[in-house]
Amino acid sequence: MSATLTPVSQITSLDLRGQMSMAARHRLAVEDVSRGLSLWRLALTLGWLDIRLRYRGSLLGPFWLTISTAVMIGALGFLYSKLFKLELAGYLPYLALSQVLWGFIATIVSEACQTFTEPEGIIRSVRMPFTVFSVRILFRNAVALLHNIAVIVVVFAIFRVAPGWEAFLALPGLLFWAVDALALTLILGGFCARFRDIQPIVNSVMQIAFFITPVIWKADQLGETVWILPFNPFYDMLEIVRGPILDTPISQGVWIGAAGYSAALCVISWLFFVYARGRITFWV
Repeated sequence: MSATLTPVSQITSLDLRGQMSMAARHRLAVEDVSRGLSLWRLALTLGWLDIRLRYRGSLLGPFWLTISTAVMIGALGFLYSKLFKLELAGYLPYLALSQVLWGFIATIVSEACQTFTEPEGIIRSVRMPFTVFSVRILFRNAVALLHNIAVIVVVFAIFRVAPGWEAFLALPGLLFWAVDALALTLILGGFCARFRDIQPIVNSVMQIAFFITPVIWKADQLGETVWILPFNPFYDMLEIVRGPILDTPISQGVWIGAAGYSAALCVISWLFFVYARGRITFWV
């Protein structure tokens, strides 16, 4: 066996005790996350392999996704600018950025449900940290996001929208996204491995969330009822990245809401992972 595979085969000890203390469960969960993150090269290789297999035999590869995103943004931009009576030069850059960012969020949530069911063959045959598969999901969707950024750049260039230095304030928001994505993959991946009919429910919820979140419409269109938006977690998470890029002031309530929702998600995800980590192999 090659030296590169040896650390993976020795990642975790096989503990078959039926009544394990919570301290032992927490220790094994911490060990899984720490060793999983240390195998980031393996996770990135698996994610890159997913992308190559998905677009194998394709002429343009992942840029087909970019083209379809551009066509949808163009069609929706002309239509909704007329329906909402908005100036196209101000609406289309907003829509392009919102649609690309929302596509990343929605895809992460959807694919998080398959975190452990998709690689079930690997899980059954090789003992490695479950966190590796979480990083794999995050990486391959980050690559898709980078491809779609080309749409944003083109639209911004056409309408001469130049983000200022405030755009760098989106970096903390992206860090929130990365942490939340890993937390989502752990909780949804394990939960959907146990109950296979959860994923259609999650997809339906995301469709509803798309329409109640300011993606194709703007927050100020709500008028006096705009105060309810911070109670929408998707709005808070979207705005902490979109706002700095569009040089839109972000209220303190949005940041507090985003931090609060992220903390709650991480805590719930961690408690579930501590409980379910030893059962995932049997669920898949």
